[in-house]
Amino acid sequence: MKKKLLYATIFVAFILGGFLLIYEKEVSQFYHVIRLFEEERIVRNFVGMEDIFHTVELERSSTVREFGSNPADLPESFTYQEREINIRDWLEETNTMAFLVLKGDDILHEEYFLGTDKIDKRISWSVAKSFLSAAFGVAVNDGLIPDLDVPVDELVPMLKDTGYEGVTIRNVLQMSSGIYFNEDYGDFNSDINRFGRAVALGRSFDEFAASLNSDPDLEQGEFMHYVSLDTHVLGMVLRAATGKTIKEYFEEHLWSKAGFEDNAYFISDGFGEPMVLGGLNMTTRDYARFGMLMRDNGKAFGKQVIPENWVIESTTPGAPHLFPGERDNAETRLGYSYQWWIPENAKPDVREFFALGIYGQFIYIKPDADIVIVKNSADIDFQENNFESQYIAIEAFRAITDYVRKSDTSK
Repeated sequence: MKKKLLYATIFVAFILGGFLLIYEKEVSQFYHVIRLFEEERIVRNFVGMEDIFHTVELERSSTVREFGSNPADLPESFTYQEREINIRDWLEETNTMAFLVLKGDDILHEEYFLGTDKIDKRISWSVAKSFLSAAFGVAVNDGLIPDLDVPVDELVPMLKDTGYEGVTIRNVLQMSSGIYFNEDYGDFNSDINRFGRAVALGRSFDEFAASLNSDPDLEQGEFMHYVSLDTHVLGMVLRAATGKTIKEYFEEHLWSKAGFEDNAYFISDGFGEPMVLGGLNMTTRDYARFGMLMRDNGKAFGKQVIPENWVIESTTPGAPHLFPGERDNAETRLGYSYQWWIPENAKPDVREFFALGIYGQFIYIKPDADIVIVKNSADIDFQENNFESQYIAIEAFRAITDYVRKSDTSK
């Protein structure tokens, strides 16, 4: 009996050892995903994703868009809902890793925190969605995606007989797909956390998207419900329409033209498919260069990189349920368009928009003020008080913009 037990133990150990050997990367990824957002590890993880996950590199090949330097102070404080908040306290309390303010081509303020440096490539989270939108606009302009009102499954047959069947490209762009999805990062069993575990295990992002169902209570095109996998579906459409991989298309149309200084990389699934919904990693300065490209209506070095009409359309709400402010047909007070956000209380005649990612990632853009502000963070309290941190951040960015304007006038 003892011999049988010993042999059984050896057999199980052998099988387990073989499993760990074959799936060593996946086991490691799963371990790190479980601990990804722990307070003592989060900063190191957010600048070291290549040490944790499968990745795909994006190689830059254009002339670098150089910055000038015109150092300027930040305002001492700003106001949010009649409450005065000290800028330095806000930066510290939101676990800011990097903060950069750009006017024109000049860096006014650049600062790195928590032991990180300007050469670090920082995780974008959902800021990556806005990059996907920019590349998508190129394909639309080139006639490869001629009609945004066709269903996504017409271009991607894999999505037939799924929740996405019959859902138009436009409604997916506008986070109005009608797909059921729980994006609560604090709920272990939420869909977004299930997706995180799928990432860790190297599973196919395409198959995960195809597993989602429609929400019987949400009609597509009528309610703004944030579904991160909507962006992956857009990536599937882009691949089908162009016949190219995300890496190929991004390098050809963005990384070879926008003036980025460094290579970037995407977290990928086990099949090499980039996580376009939130897996981009790049330097803070290169996030700022992308902000400049959008601020300048899609131009870099005097040439059109992203179509101007797409830049404007993708940052302008196109339906009542997408307008900023309190409304019954959205789950946020922020406005939305094609994977870009519009601040609450934005003036209709003044363009102001931003890219947003969990844990406090921002690219804020105010074209009429010639301003781009980048904030990379590891803010573990970003969901508190119904995501109040994002509304506070916008008021900070607006205060900095106004302060810069007044300083320029006084010179």
